[in-house]
Amino acid sequence: MFRRLLSPWRPAAYHGFRKTKDFFEGWYYKNVTSGGARACAVIPGVSLAHDPAASHAFVQFADAARGRAHYFRYPLSEWIAHPTKFDFRIGPNEFRLDRVKLDLADGPVSVQGELTFRGMVSWPVRLFSPGVMGWYALVPTMECYHGVLSFDHRIDGTLTMDGEMVDFNGGKGYIEKDWGASFPEAWIWFQTNHFDEDGVSLFGSIAKIPWRGRFFTGFLFGLWRRNRLYRFATYTGARVRRLDVDAERIFFEVEDRRFILEIRADRREGFDLPAPLLGSMISKVNESLQAHVGVALFDKKDGPSRPVFRGLGRNAGLEFIGDIDVLLAGLKK
Repeated sequence: MFRRLLSPWRPAAYHGFRKTKDFFEGWYYKNVTSGGARACAVIPGVSLAHDPAASHAFVQFADAARGRAHYFRYPLSEWIAHPTKFDFRIGPNEFRLDRVKLDLADGPVSVQGELTFRGMVSWPVRLFSPGVMGWYALVPTMECYHGVLSFDHRIDGTLTMDGEMVDFNGGKGYIEKDWGASFPEAWIWFQTNHFDEDGVSLFGSIAKIPWRGRFFTGFLFGLWRRNRLYRFATYTGARVRRLDVDAERIFFEVEDRRFILEIRADRREGFDLPAPLLGSMISKVNESLQAHVGVALFDKKDGPSRPVFRGLGRNAGLEFIGDIDVLLAGLKK
């Protein structure tokens, strides 16, 4: 009981101990080599389907250079999680906030190796704002919850992918997670920490949020720079002034009382990943790990000619799912 009450303030830990069906939880590690030539995503998680026979644990592995992803499925009995912290195993694979150890094999597809992480920068967890979702993390009926566990960190180690060893020493990483019943019907998500200026990381998400029989469009944007987090979110009183999407680009303009954040993302071809629907991994999401995201931050008192920061983020993760008109309609409510 005590563990359940504390769960909103422990976004990294497993939340599904009391769940038996219609629930998923997944962690997302994005890893990029020091030169930026290779990028991969490691996505471990658990699927508790409505039909217990379909419940299982999994590790998804996406290789951007090869433009492909593979889904490694494990019996639920091979899922072992620590009761209060981010520390779990799926078969021979081990996952923590500061380390990933992989021993994946499925026919000719295999990934082995260990990556360690240091210098983690997480979204602050506070009493009335436990992480990236703010006070929405305390609402027990949300369709999906989100956590940003590390904006930016250094990677050390190597992975051997189908017999090819890839050196990640000196690379950069990012970690987040989701849990709940289903991914939203429509959303845009992006993340990059590869700017010319070191120590800069950008995360953003905008999604259709079911709410009391209706819906609204919620958003979360965070720019980490020089040890400061610039937050723009539904719960902070910020607003989306503009959202344009076409076949090649996505443009956001978001503001609060003091700052304006402009974001331009170039859409790139990606790969399909299984995604949750009522706990079952039967939906699909297309993700790129090679997008470019431009960002500009303006202080209103200085005007548009003197940005606080302007940069181009490379090796960006980018997802766009569903009907843009739904998101636009939700912003007008």
